[in-house]
Amino acid sequence: MEPWYKIATPRKEVREGRSFNPDEFAIALEQVVAGTAPADYRKPEQFFSRTYFTKALRDHAGMVLRRLSGKTDNTAPVLTLITQFGGGKTHTLATLYHLVRYAEKALTFQGVSEFLSEAGLTDAPQAKVGVFVGNAWDPQEGRETPWIDLARQLAGDKGVSLLGPSARTIPPGTEALNRVFEAAGGSVLILFDEVLNFMNRHRGMADQFHAFIQNLTVAMTGTTRSAAVISLPRSQVEMTDYDIQWQDRITKVVRRVAKDLIALDETEISEVVRRRLFEDFGSDKIRKNVAKLYADWCFERRAQLPPEWTAVDTTSTEAKAREFLRERFEACYPFHPATLSVFQRKWAILPQFQQTRGALAMLAQWIALAYRRGYEGARREPFITLGSAPVDIPEFRSIVLGQLGETRLLAAIDADISGMQSHARALDCDTKGPLRDIHRRVATAILFESSGGQKDKIAHLPELRFALGEPEIDTTSIDNAALALESKAFFIRKVGTDGFQIRHQPTLKKVVSDRRASLDEDTEIKPTMRTLVQKEFERGASIPIVTFPADSASVQDSPRLTLVVIDPESEWMGNGSLRQQIAEWTKQRGKSPRLYPGSLVWCIKRPRRDLREKIELWLAWRRVEREITEGTLGTDFDRADRAEIHSKVADAEEAAKDEIWGGYRFVVLADNQEPDGLKIIDLGAGHSSSGETLCGRVIMALKSQALLNESVGAGYIDRNWPPALKESGAWPLTSLRQSFLNGSLTRLLDPDAILRGKIVEFVGKGDFGLASGQKTSGNQADGSYDRIWHKELIAIEEVAFESGVFLLTKEKAKALKAGVEIKLAVELLPEFFPASEPSIPSGEKSDIEPPPAAQTCTLRLVGSIPPELWNRLGTKLLPKLRSGTELQVGVDFRVSIKADGARSMKAELSQALEDLGLSGKVVIEES
Repeated sequence: MEPWYKIATPRKEVREGRSFNPDEFAIALEQVVAGTAPADYRKPEQFFSRTYFTKALRDHAGMVLRRLSGKTDNTAPVLTLITQFGGGKTHTLATLYHLVRYAEKALTFQGVSEFLSEAGLTDAPQAKVGVFVGNAWDPQEGRETPWIDLARQLAGDKGVSLLGPSARTIPPGTEALNRVFEAAGGSVLILFDEVLNFMNRHRGMADQFHAFIQNLTVAMTGTTRSAAVISLPRSQVEMTDYDIQWQDRITKVVRRVAKDLIALDETEISEVVRRRLFEDFGSDKIRKNVAKLYADWCFERRAQLPPEWTAVDTTSTEAKAREFLRERFEACYPFHPATLSVFQRKWAILPQFQQTRGALAMLAQWIALAYRRGYEGARREPFITLGSAPVDIPEFRSIVLGQLGETRLLAAIDADISGMQSHARALDCDTKGPLRDIHRRVATAILFESSGGQKDKIAHLPELRFALGEPEIDTTSIDNAALALESKAFFIRKVGTDGFQIRHQPTLKKVVSDRRASLDEDTEIKPTMRTLVQKEFERGASIPIVTFPADSASVQDSPRLTLVVIDPESEWMGNGSLRQQIAEWTKQRGKSPRLYPGSLVWCIKRPRRDLREKIELWLAWRRVEREITEGTLGTDFDRADRAEIHSKVADAEEAAKDEIWGGYRFVVLADNQEPDGLKIIDLGAGHSSSGETLCGRVIMALKSQALLNESVGAGYIDRNWPPALKESGAWPLTSLRQSFLNGSLTRLLDPDAILRGKIVEFVGKGDFGLASGQKTSGNQADGSYDRIWHKELIAIEEVAFESGVFLLTKEKAKALKAGVEIKLAVELLPEFFPASEPSIPSGEKSDIEPPPAAQTCTLRLVGSIPPELWNRLGTKLLPKLRSGTELQVGVDFRVSIKADGARSMKAELSQALEDLGLSGKVVIEES
C-alpha cells in the first residue's frame, strides 16, 4: 500500500509548513461585509469551494432560505445558533450572507445547487441583508444605536427616519420595525454575531438591546419573508456570569433554539477538513483499494474492535456492514476514521475545544509535519492515524493543549510520550519495520482518546486497536505496547480491565522513581541486596552456606559439600579475573593447599543490572509506603493507587527474589578434566515460587549431571577399586575418602558421615571387610591385621579415616577371617580343656592359699610421642585401653607457627574440631 502523502496533496500553504493559528480559520463577518476579509472568505466563489455543507449547515441555512422565499413550514422567523467557540456559527452566517447577497449567481458556486435542491428551492432568494457584529460595533455618527445601524443597512436614510426621533435613545417598537421592513422592498435577513460581546462592552445599552431583540422577534413573526439569526456561544467557560444571564434572557425571548452546529459523523468532519487543507486526493482506485483492505482487516477482527464500526444487526447483512465501513474509510481518506471521529466522540464536549477552527488549525499543522516526516523518515502509513500526531513539536503541542484546555499535560507528554528521555521513546529503541515507534504511537493515541470527554476519559483497548491497527500490525502488538508503556510510564495509568488514561497528576511510579534516584549506594542498595541474596540462599539450605567471602581464608576447608555464594557485585563473564580467582581459591586456602577442593561449589551471578534495579525499586516502594503510612505523602494520588501500595511493595520484593533465582545461574566446581580445573554449569531460568530452595536447586543440578550423589553402593566402590590395590585387596580408608573428596569419585553431600554409615552396612552384609592394626615383618607389611571385621556388626566409631584402617574386598576379608579364626581356636584350647589340679585328701589342710580378692588400679600413660607414630595411636593403644573402664583421653598439643599465619591456622583448627564434634570441648589457646 502506498503511503498517504504520495497519493493526497495538501494545499501549498500546508505543504510549506506555515505555522497555523486557530484565528487564521476564523471569519470576521464585518470584514466580509466591508470587503476587507481574505479572499477565501470575501469572494463567494473561493468561499464555497472550501465550504462543505454539513447536515447541520444544510438544516440551518435551508430553514432560513425557505423563510426568505415565503415558505413558512419547518421554519422560524428568528433562530439562535448555539455552538462552542469556533464551532461554525460565523461560517453559517457568512454562508447565508453570500447566498442572499449574490443570489443571482449562487447556483454557480460549488455545492450550492445540490444544497438548494435538498432544501426544496430552485434558486437562492434575494433579500436585503443587515449585519450586526457585536465585537466590532461602536456608536458613530449616523449609527448611534444597533437598530439605527441595521435600519440604515436595510432601507437607507428612509429606514432610519421611519424609526422616529426617539430611536436615538429608545429601541423601536414592532410597528416601526415593520415600516422599516416594508421600506426595504422585499425579503429581509438580519444577522447577529458576537451579541454577548456587545452587551458586555456596552452594559448601559444592554436592557435597551434586549428590548430591541424582543420587539424584533415579534415583528419578524408577523412577516413571511423575513428572518433573523442570532449566534450565541454554547460553552459557559467563555462567558462571565453577566454573559450567562443575558444569554438566558435572549434565549427565552427567541423561544426557538436551533440545532447545535456539530458535525454528525467523521465523514462530514473529513469533508470540511479536506476542502480546507487539501487540493487533491489522488487516484480513486488507490483510495478504494486501501479502504477495502482496512475494512476487511477490521471485519476479520471485529470481536476485538469497537462495535460501532463493525456491528452487524438484524437489518443489515455482513456484506452491507462491510461495505458501509469501506465507504467510511474512503470518505475520510487520507485520514483514518478514528482520527477525525475522536473530536466528535471525545473532544466535542470539552469547554475549550473549538470544533471547527481549532480542529482545522490543529490538523493543518499535523498534516504539514506528517507530510514532511513521511518523506524524510520513509514512513509507510496508508492513513493519517492518531499515532502520527507530532506531539513532540512544541507548536503543535501548544495547539493541542490549548484545545484541551489542560496545559498541565505538558509534563506528562514530555515524560511518557515524546521527550528525548520519554518512556515511549526508550521502549521504541529496538522497534523496526511496521512496529517502528509503536509505543509512541500508542501513547499518542491514548492522549487523544483519553483527554477528551467528561464521563469517559478512557482510551479503551478496542479503540486503540481500531485507531492504530493495520494489515501489517496485529491487535496483539498494540495490546502489548500499551501494557509495556503503562508499566513504565509516570502519567499513563491502567483503568479497569482494558482502559488507559493519561493525566497531569503523576502515578505513584513517578514518586517511586524519584525515591529510587535518592537511594544511597553504600548504606541502602548494597546492604539490602546482600541481605536478600543471603536470606534466599539460606532459606531451607541443607548444606553449609558461605556468603560473599572476602578472601580464600574465609571459606573453610571441610570435607562436607559447601555452597559458596559470590557477592552480587561480582559477575560471571566466563573468563577473566573472577574465573582466575575462583580457580585459585578452590586450590588454596590462604597460603595452604586445600585438602578438600572438590567439596566447594561456587554460585555466581550473571552479568546484568536486573537485580540491582529490582532491589532499587523494592527499596523505593518501601519508602513510599512508609511515607504514606506516616501521612507525608498520598493526598495527591488516587485512592486506588494508595490502596495498592502494600501489594506493590510485596510484588517488588517478589520480583527481586525472582531475579536472585534468575541471576544466580552459574555454578562452578572443581574438575580435574578441565584445563583450569573448573567445571561450569548454567542453571538456566529459575523462579522463587517453584517450590524448591536455591540450595536444593544447585544440588539438583549437580545430581542431574552425575556430579553429586546422596549415597554410594558397594558395586560402585568395587567397580572403582584402584588397580594398584586389587592384588592386596586392601584400600586404606584415608585414600578411599580422598578419592571422594578430590573429584576422582562422585561427590557426596557429607562424605565422612555417608562413608562411615555405608562401610558399617557393607561390612555387616559381607560386601566388604574392615581391618585395622596392620602388622609388619621387619619393615614390610605382612598382610595381617590386629583386628578384622566381616559379616558382623561393628560400631560406627571403628570406621576411622586413618592410614592404618583398610577396606577389604570380600575375598580378602574371607581369607583373613578364616586364618584368624583358626589361630584363635588354638589359643583358646586351655580355656576349654584346663589342666587337672592335684587333689587334696579330705581332712588334710591345703598348703595353697586362696587368691586375694580382686583389686583395681589406674594406669596413666604420660610422655612424648614421635610424629611417625601419631597415626598409630588409634589402632595400637586405644583398642587396648578401651578394655578397661572409665577411659579418659585428653590432649595437650603445642605448635609454633609464624604470627601472620596464626589466624588462618586457628580457623582451620576450629573447623576441624567442629567436624569432629569437639567444639567447646577442646579449646584453642594462643600465647
